[in-house]
Amino acid sequence: MNKKKIINDPVYGFISIPTELVFDLIEHPYFQRLRYIKQLGMTHLVYPGALHSRFHHALGAMHLMSLAINTLTDKGQELTTEEQEAVMIAILLHDIGHGPFSHALEKNIVQGIDHEDISTLLMNRLNVVFNGTLTMAIHIFNDTYPKRFLHQLVSSQLDMDRLDYLNRDSFYTGVSEGVISSERIIKMLNVVNDTIVVEEKGIYSIEKFLVARRLMYWQVYLHKTVTSGEQMLGKILQRARELSLKGEQLFSTPALNHFLVNSITKEQFEHEEHHIETFTCLDDTDVMSAVKVWTRHTDTVLARLCESFIQRRLYHVDITNTKPDAFRVEELRQKAMEKYHICFEDAGYFVFTDTISNNAYKVGDTDIKILMKGGTIKDITTASDNSNLEALAKTVEKYIFCYTKDLI
Repeated sequence: MNKKKIINDPVYGFISIPTELVFDLIEHPYFQRLRYIKQLGMTHLVYPGALHSRFHHALGAMHLMSLAINTLTDKGQELTTEEQEAVMIAILLHDIGHGPFSHALEKNIVQGIDHEDISTLLMNRLNVVFNGTLTMAIHIFNDTYPKRFLHQLVSSQLDMDRLDYLNRDSFYTGVSEGVISSERIIKMLNVVNDTIVVEEKGIYSIEKFLVARRLMYWQVYLHKTVTSGEQMLGKILQRARELSLKGEQLFSTPALNHFLVNSITKEQFEHEEHHIETFTCLDDTDVMSAVKVWTRHTDTVLARLCESFIQRRLYHVDITNTKPDAFRVEELRQKAMEKYHICFEDAGYFVFTDTISNNAYKVGDTDIKILMKGGTIKDITTASDNSNLEALAKTVEKYIFCYTKDLI
């Protein structure tokens, strides 16, 4: 069988599958599942074109990794054929542990474990299936491989993951503020002292990258309507679990039901195989099929939330720099109790507060290093003459106040 395939990608054009092992990994059910997981969760509720999947993104990130490898080897960095394949596998599989709707339900399906941990577990399982050929890729992914700069290409503040999702998400949402010069950035990469650096002439492309990331967070990822949709879907799953743990029989697929009726700890998830195997059967379709059926459930809270979600009658969301007025929160909860004939605790599904945060760049967390013409290395915030970058290095936290629109 010919495994040297070419994929036509709308963002980059043709993407080549580099090796037979990479082809076989893409063909595996664990990876094919990513076709049915939206890259941007609820963002299509605001930007209708944002229906691309984690499958798209993983292939795009692998393509950018191949460009980065070519750049570094052209500049004299010695990488064996095995290392080149391993780092491409590491980026290809970096999101394989995502659950339905990506980040939207990360805290609702399995508590206390994030998608990176699940990715590692799945990569270990694939390593058994593929007779140990993923060992080097796993070491790179976990930052235990001697050439640590390879891990930085997979996971850092300037990795192939971020370079792909900014351009890809911009393309599918139509939000031009996120467009970055990913190929130019990659051409400016180099390695000094086992660390990825950007040559000084690429400094303006990095500035644009950081500004674009901040704008995309406020305009796309943390858009108030996107936030509203994600919060509502999270509350639906929370209510479904609450009812299931009390013994209520809810319609669901076997995979979703497993996570509704069981409270699974991180330790159980890591050591009891049936949990992770069931997780690999779970995608967006499991959740949406259940939500559609639950619109007719006898539980008032669940049915009302699901019907509102399906009909896009989302929460009103106030985003503020200060905590919402406690009296106003209490007042609307009381109103919800009266209007929906529910108890005070259940009113928390319709009126609640939370926080969101945006940090385009974290100083001290795998800094973006600039290689100056004289050979010195500086952090981007000190190398740049753009004073705005110092502001970007500060985490901005905002408060959100969510409530159903018919309460006002």
